[in-house]
Amino acid sequence: MKNNRIGLALAAAAGLLVASCTPDNNKATETTTAPEATKTVAAPSFNADSAYAFTAKQVAFGPRVPNTKAHVATGDWLVKQFKAYGLTVKEQPFEAMAFDGKMLRSRNIIAQFQPTAARRIAVFAHWDTRPFADKDKEKKNAPLDGASDGASGVAIALEMARVLSQQPAAQQPGVGVDFILFDSEDYGYDSSTQGDLKDQLALQGKDSWCLGSQYWSRNLVPAGYKPSYGILLDMVGAKNAKFSREETSRQYARDVVDKVWNTGAQLGYSDFFLFQDSPGIDDDHVYTNQAGVRTIDIIDHLPVGDDYFPAYHHTTQDNMSVIDKRTLKAVGQTVLQTIYNE
Repeated sequence: MKNNRIGLALAAAAGLLVASCTPDNNKATETTTAPEATKTVAAPSFNADSAYAFTAKQVAFGPRVPNTKAHVATGDWLVKQFKAYGLTVKEQPFEAMAFDGKMLRSRNIIAQFQPTAARRIAVFAHWDTRPFADKDKEKKNAPLDGASDGASGVAIALEMARVLSQQPAAQQPGVGVDFILFDSEDYGYDSSTQGDLKDQLALQGKDSWCLGSQYWSRNLVPAGYKPSYGILLDMVGAKNAKFSREETSRQYARDVVDKVWNTGAQLGYSDFFLFQDSPGIDDDHVYTNQAGVRTIDIIDHLPVGDDYFPAYHHTTQDNMSVIDKRTLKAVGQTVLQTIYNE
């Protein structure tokens, strides 16, 4: 999960990224907005044990770094799992240049539940891992497991797909659901930790992060894709995770933010879904919004202090020891309930 740049937003007219943060803007803003009562349709139970097992399975393959055997094996397994649940699966292979000039053999994975349904909701996540723990004080060049940063979001998507596939027709949601997993998201340049390196993409005026969603936004799969909205899951598995209402999400899909946060509160997860506003982050939702898909980002964010990310971010601490079943349950059940409310 991406670079430490915060306060990034889409320029509405030009569709360009604009940096808009100052030290003072790095503080979350607390509001007193109360959750509105909404009519709910009971969603099936999201199984946190299963989501935990899906997280562990991905980690067991080894770091999911593009151009590695572990990366290929993980991608093949993800495709197989979605197909086993009866979803329609499409792969979108592509090559992308990383900031260091390396060409990354990559693929986005798109799995559709009820593919013929006219109204659709997108659930996004990234399935690759960062190739170096550049924020680690002792192992800066070591690859990392990406248990929360990557695997947890994918695990929640897989468990949602499994649960949906088990529902009889009368108990399925009234919308189709597209699980879209982006590749090569986390191979970006961080000037705060990699100042000794050169960002070759920046010299070309390009963003080195979110390469998979950048590619997808220019080459939509399915073609002409236009869901009602999208929910990005990033860093959604760690113990004591906190999710504030991120700036770009509020700017482009405030109604969706309110819908998800109110649902979380109604389910008893207000200790995770905080009614606080936070600065924007350069994440996959920047590019899905550029593609016309109104998308929010559920991302673990420190609600106080000057640091945006938790201590495990981009370090070797991002392993199974940080994963908590209650966090997986809170996010998975909230998103599943949100979809059933449509």
